[in-house]
Order: sequence, then C-alpha cells, then structure tokens
Amino acid sequence: MPYLGAHMSIAGGYHKAILAAEQYGMEACQLFTRNSNQWRAKPITEEEAERFHSARRQSRLRAVLAHDSYLINLASPDPTLYRRSLEAMVMEMERAETLGLDGLVMHPGSCGDSGEAAGLARVAAALDEVHARCPGFRVRILLETTAGQGTSLGYRFEHLADILGRVREPGRLGVCFDTCHVFAAGYPLSPKRAYLATMRTFGRIIGLDKLEAFHLNDSKKPLGSRVDRHAHIGDGELGLEPFALLLNDRRFRKRPMLLETPKKDSNGRDMDPINLARLRRLIERTDAGIGRKTPRRRT
Repeated sequence: MPYLGAHMSIAGGYHKAILAAEQYGMEACQLFTRNSNQWRAKPITEEEAERFHSARRQSRLRAVLAHDSYLINLASPDPTLYRRSLEAMVMEMERAETLGLDGLVMHPGSCGDSGEAAGLARVAAALDEVHARCPGFRVRILLETTAGQGTSLGYRFEHLADILGRVREPGRLGVCFDTCHVFAAGYPLSPKRAYLATMRTFGRIIGLDKLEAFHLNDSKKPLGSRVDRHAHIGDGELGLEPFALLLNDRRFRKRPMLLETPKKDSNGRDMDPINLARLRRLIERTDAGIGRKTPRRRT
C-alpha cells in the first residue's frame, strides 16, 4: 500500500504537523518549514528540532516531506530574484536536513520571457550550487510536475528530464507527481489504457524509478487547461478512476501520496479525513493492482 497523508500546518510548532497527521491516521505528511510567502525565517531552535524528532519517533509515519517557499523561482531571468531564490533554497535544504525530512518538493519555476531552454538551464545551475553548498545532506530535492500556467516550467515531462540531464548530481534528485497538475498539463489519467500510456511516457522520458512522491488532487479545470486549481477527491474533472488506478499500481507501493486539497468545504467541514476516506475505499484488498507479477502456474 502507498503511504497516504496530507499537507499539515506547523502552527504551534513543527511537531504539531506530526501530531495532527497521527490523529487522522496518516502514514505520511508534508509541511512547510517556514512561512511559504515570506523570505525571512527564524532559525529552527534545538528545542524545536528535538520536539519534532521525538514526535516523529513516536508516530507511525513512514515519510515526512517539506514543500519549499512559493516565492522561490530558480528559473527567473531577473538576477536579483534568481540569487535571492537560490539563497532561500539553500536555507530550505538546511531546515529540512535539521528536521531529518525525507524530501523537499520544489516547483521548477517560471522563465518569464527568456524562453524555456534558458529557464531550465538556470534551474539546473542553481541546483548544482545548492548541492555543492549542502554536501552529504540526506534530504532529497523532488522536482514537482506543474500545470503550466503562464511561463511555469515543469508541465512537460521533458522539462524535468532536461534538468535531470544537466545537473552534476542527478542521483540527489527525484520527482513529485501531482495528479491535478499532470492532468491540467494535458496528460490523461483515465481510463486505464490512458493512465498506462501516460505512465509509459513518464517512464520513457524520465524513468519510473524517479517517482518518489505524489500529490493527490482532483482538478477544477479540464484536461489540458494548464490551469492549477485543486478540487476534493472525486469532485473535479478527474473523478475517482485515476486515483483508483494510481493507488492500486503496485509499482508505487510504499510511496508517499499526499493530499493538497482544500482544507474545508463550503460548509466549513474538515475535508482531510473525508478525502482520505475516499482514497482508502479505492484501495483494493487483493493483488489485482497494476504491476502485479503473474504467478507461475503449478504443474
């Protein structure tokens, strides 16, 4: 089975995200290590780190990831923003390493009017500097697939393959596959034959071994819209079938699959447990999933 979870708040302390995830019966969670819409951040104190480590040791969580700040843009042609983003990414890595996290999810960024090729080259160069300044770090950067709004990079699998092919240490990078983003970018995820075709395409261009995490989000906008609008599981344009196919794809067992759906519905209900329940009902209790090896016939 995959490790199901959601993005959790750190209000009240980093350990609060762990405690909340435990309360909901999650196997994984994602968090911000700082305010995602501010450049500045207070250092993580030893006491804060120890409370977090203690909470995780006592939890059932199998994976904990962070998402980087939304302000970071390593593809920016503006030299001031580029340098500020690079310094912020180094800080994100240091904070994630301090907390002992398993991965740091990042958007490749927006290239503006400089062109995609130049933007991808800047991302790769920035990641090389980040890695050089974070030698021996355990935490891995996960490049996230994007919907392709505006001049955002990462909406084609080729974009991520380009970055992986340019960096000096590709083994320190993985991919986070966002269902809403991939769908909005134009890759179908149902019916089964379309799902399998999309995964074959990903495997051919990047490699399925690079798929280290998933964001499970339905989409308010249709296939190929290139608009990033998350919806509750089963309530959007994707529907339930893509999630059933992904959850039962045995190639992705023991991968963190994290909700980034809205926290509340129009009536103010807490939707994380509802969305998690919808996902859990889709998981088959047999070995009939995609990727199952056919047993040998006895003679």
